[in-house]
Order: sequence, then C-alpha cells, then structure tokens
Amino acid sequence: MAKVFDLAIIGGGINGCGIARDAAGRGNSVFLCEMNDLASGTSSWSTKLIHGGLRYLEYFEFRLVREALIERERLWQIAPHIIGPLRFVLPHHSGLRPAWRLRLGLFLYDYIGGRKLLPPTRSVDLAHDEVGKPLVPGRFTRGFEYSDCFVDDARLVVLTARDAADRGADIRTRTRAVEVRQHDGIWHVTTEDMRSGVRETIQARALVNAAGPWVENVLASGSGVNATSKVRLVQGSHIVVPKLYQHDRAYIFQNADGRIVFAIPYQGDFTLIGTTDRDYHGDPSQVKATPDEIAYLCDAVSQYFAKPVTPAEVVWTFSGVRPLYDDGASEAKAATRDYVFELDTPGGAPLLSIYGGKITTYRRLSEEALEKLSPYVKGAQAKEGWTARQPLPGGDFAVDGGPALVAQLTRDYPFLPQPHAYRLVHAYGTRARLVLGAATSMADLGRDFGATLTEAEVRYLMKNEWACSADDIVWRRSKLGLRLSPEAITALGEWIAANSFAEKPQQQMGGRA
Repeated sequence: MAKVFDLAIIGGGINGCGIARDAAGRGNSVFLCEMNDLASGTSSWSTKLIHGGLRYLEYFEFRLVREALIERERLWQIAPHIIGPLRFVLPHHSGLRPAWRLRLGLFLYDYIGGRKLLPPTRSVDLAHDEVGKPLVPGRFTRGFEYSDCFVDDARLVVLTARDAADRGADIRTRTRAVEVRQHDGIWHVTTEDMRSGVRETIQARALVNAAGPWVENVLASGSGVNATSKVRLVQGSHIVVPKLYQHDRAYIFQNADGRIVFAIPYQGDFTLIGTTDRDYHGDPSQVKATPDEIAYLCDAVSQYFAKPVTPAEVVWTFSGVRPLYDDGASEAKAATRDYVFELDTPGGAPLLSIYGGKITTYRRLSEEALEKLSPYVKGAQAKEGWTARQPLPGGDFAVDGGPALVAQLTRDYPFLPQPHAYRLVHAYGTRARLVLGAATSMADLGRDFGATLTEAEVRYLMKNEWACSADDIVWRRSKLGLRLSPEAITALGEWIAANSFAEKPQQQMGGRA
C-alpha cells in the first residue's frame, strides 16, 4: 500500500521549509517539493534583514511589527552563525518626516517587541560622530541609531530544510508539482523531476501551497479551488557596490517619494543598497533589476553620501518578486507585508494557501499554519512552539560565541587561514568541522576553486545541502560569486557536473549537531 504523508508542501522557500521543519518536529510525516533550488525564488533576494520593519508603523501595521520584533531575537538565538546584530543610522532630513515622528516611531520600535539583547536607540550628532563622516557635509546634522539584525537569507532557508530532513522530512529539489487532485479525501500530488523527466505521484492527508509568486499556478493545476484571495507581485531590486565607508553601521535613508532605501555593509568589501517597490507583471523567474531601478537606487543614496554613487560602480544586481497579499493598496510600497492564509477543503482534505509574509516572521507563520491544519493533521507528538528553542544546524552556540568558535577552529586546523575559518564559522557554525573533516593540510581539502572555496566544501554542499550547480554554491550557499571570476565559476560548474553522480544528497545526517 502506498505511503500517505501527513503533509505535502509545494514550495522550497522560507515559508515552505519553515512549515516542513515545524511539522516534522511534531512527528508528522512530511513531503516537500521545490521546482528549482531551495530559496531560488523570493527568499534569496531579500534585503538580508531580520527586522521589525520601521516604516510599517506608518501604515499602522502594529501587530506585524510587534510580531517581527519579537521574532528578531528568537531567530538570532537559534542561528547566531548566519544572523547577527546590526546598528542602523537614520539621518533626519529636513522637509521630510519631522524629528519628533522619527523619535516616537523608534520609541515604539524599542519597546513593543520585548527587546532584551539588542542595544536601544540613541540620538546621534552627525556633525561630529564617525557615522556622519560619509554624508554630505553640513546637510545632515541630527540623526538616530537603532538596532535590527542581518541574515544570510538563502542559508536560513537551506538550514531550515536541513533540519526538517534530519527530523524525517522528504525534501525534493528540482521537482515540480505538475498536478494536484483529490481522491477519496486524499491529495494526490504528481511531481516531475526537472532533470530526468521522471514523474511520480505521492499521497498526503493535507496540502500546503507555499509556492510564493506561483501560488495561483498551483491552485490552477487541478486543485478544484477557486481562490478568493489574490496575490500582488511586487518587484524589489538591489545593487551591490564596492564598500562606501569604513565603519560597521548601516544607513536607512528617507526619500522624497516616501520610500526608504538601505545602505548596508555586505560581505566585508561591499555595500548593499536596496530596495525598490514596483508592481510586476510577467514570469517571476525572469525578473531582473532594470536600468531605471539601478539609477533610482544610485540617486537615492547620492542625496546623502558625500561621494555620489553611479551605475558604473555596480558590481552585482539582484531582483526578486514579493508575493504579497493583494489588499487593494494603490501603491506597491503601501501593500501589506502581513501574511494571509486561505484554507479550502474542496473534497474534504485541506489545502492551505499562503499569501505574503516576510522572512522575519516565517517561524510564526509556520506555527500558525500548523494551528490551522491541526483539525486535519495530528502529529505523533505535539511540540507546540518548539522551533523557537531548538537551534538550526550549526547554531548550537551563544550569540556572542562566534569569535571563540573561529579561534577554536584555527587551533584545531592550524593550516587554515583566519579569514577562511571566519567564513566557514559564519556559514556552518559548529558544523564547520564536518566540512573540514580529518584534514591536516590545505591539500587534504582537495581542489581549490578560489576565494577559499575547496573541493571538500563543495562535496559537503552537494551531499548535505542539495547543491547541484555552480549558482547554487556561489550565489545561494555562499556569496562567493562576488569574488570568483566567471572562468572560475564555469570551472566549478564543470567539476560539479562531472562529480554529481558521486555525491547524492542525504535525507538525514544522522544527528543534529
């Protein structure tokens, strides 16, 4: 008799993987399919922030902001290798939002979310403080500095999937759901392996549609559901330029159009600038930063920085489509970032579709999704709220324990340069040792692909993190694409193609380090 999963999930972004992890940890049998790589859609094209969303206070999204602020420190504690604190400088711009409104908003931001670990807001004299030096002289004299967190968004997705698999979930990448139908109160999901073309049908008692920008496509593939909710596709683009200043703070700049733009220290030698908000019509997989968006971002930050930023300085761009819930807002920037569920039972078995959401609230979204499905799917063991307490793979150390972990790694592997050890710790945490294994020299790590990427790490990613291509590794499992030449990336891709048969992804690693 064919196995019937408790839960089938379509979509390998942060919401789908978050639900898979939570459900598997409660004892449910879980199947997840993703038509491309994990985090290859919206989830890897964020502004890389775990934040409450200061500007959402202007739209009276108090519940969303409070929930996100509470999640901020929880996520930092379960993944301190890929999430960390970041201070933001908000210059006061005369003629835009008055200083009292900024201070009131920051007061709420400090106190409605139960902040415990992050430092509070402070006022800044931009004429004398170091954070004022990169700005246009004399134009900005007053500002505020407050706390949020940065995140490696794609690694957050992959590590969440890794933990789900370690707890028994069946994770299938490069596997597209081509048809979903119900028979006798059971969902039958037909999938197609995008590499071999092989089709398979799995069965599940409940189905989660976490396909992001493709949520309506899933519903149209035989589900029998006529959705009442609609998705609004909003394009957000970012640019990366060489480092614009030397200190470690980020900036949040106000624009005359009411939007805000961030300038964030990125990958050591770069500055990340974003984002835009514009409605998108077309294939979400083909979205790209347009020349107009690049010029907009350059112009926005050039109003603040003493040295203007030009499109010619841009070394990388990325763009994603946010699948927001269509609340009828007239402008993309005003559309809600809150998440909305639509639960349908066309033939008795539940189908839960997810609209909207933001990466900061994925864990709470996952809990609420399972609460909605609880009348239909009962796990072998209930562990309500468990995901806030259990670290993600490699994250089992204190939030301030990164430097000690790097120091220990260089003691145990004395041949490893400190910058290399730092990168490994901030990607894999305590699991960095699984990458290095029993190596006693750099030669033991195999081929050197450049920028500290070795054959040992590539093999680890292929075997344990579903990496199948050069792009998976240099743009999602890492951001080494910023440092590797096109020729080096091509060589990496050729090596992966030649060795992919030898490194099959593991569904379970045999323990949660």
